[in-house]
Amino acid sequence: MHAPTSAWTAVIPLRAGSQGLPGKNVRELAGRPLYRHSVDQALAAGATRVLITTDIPEVLRAALPAGVACLERPPALAGHAVPMDPVLVHALQAGAVAGPVVLLQATSPLRAPADIRAALAVFARGDHELVMSVTDADRGVLKWGRVDGDRFVPLSEPAHCFANRQSLPPVVRPNGAVYVFDAAAFLARGTLACERIGMVLMPPERSHDIDTLHDFERASALLTRNSA
Repeated sequence: MHAPTSAWTAVIPLRAGSQGLPGKNVRELAGRPLYRHSVDQALAAGATRVLITTDIPEVLRAALPAGVACLERPPALAGHAVPMDPVLVHALQAGAVAGPVVLLQATSPLRAPADIRAALAVFARGDHELVMSVTDADRGVLKWGRVDGDRFVPLSEPAHCFANRQSLPPVVRPNGAVYVFDAAAFLARGTLACERIGMVLMPPERSHDIDTLHDFERASALLTRNSA
């Protein structure tokens, strides 16, 4: 079993550049900058510490609640092609983070504190190296395959390619909202990829990810509707 999750750190990565929607992380959503939704959700879920890793001057200068700190991200880790793994390695090492870590991406503002606590509870059982949030997906993807020359290579069992959609097993997809892992174990691997991955199911209405202006406007509408 993992160490108790009464003390845990939330890590929120924010990058200045965005190809789909420039400045989206600090763009106002329902009266708050987008990133503040994740900060407030982390605090509401009981985070002992919230660490923002960013290259955004506005965020680095911002007045933030108690328990929230900013870590300036090196330019080499701020490009659009930089994957999450090295960003996390830098944040955990520079911030001297230990114990359970919850990665919260600012582009998932509709998650609830209860979703974070649910993922922590699954992680605390000790059965998984990583716990992530998922949402229901189209089971028809089990019929798909990848290309290998002129061969069709099934993504799943070959029989699934010829089955009725209704008879296929349920499928879920990562929604990017919550990831829970142990800092030391992650640093030893150097990657989120691992063998034992647990999950918590989130409904589609809380699994919205923001990449474009259309996504942003839809999230705003959903937040307005949920608060009505």
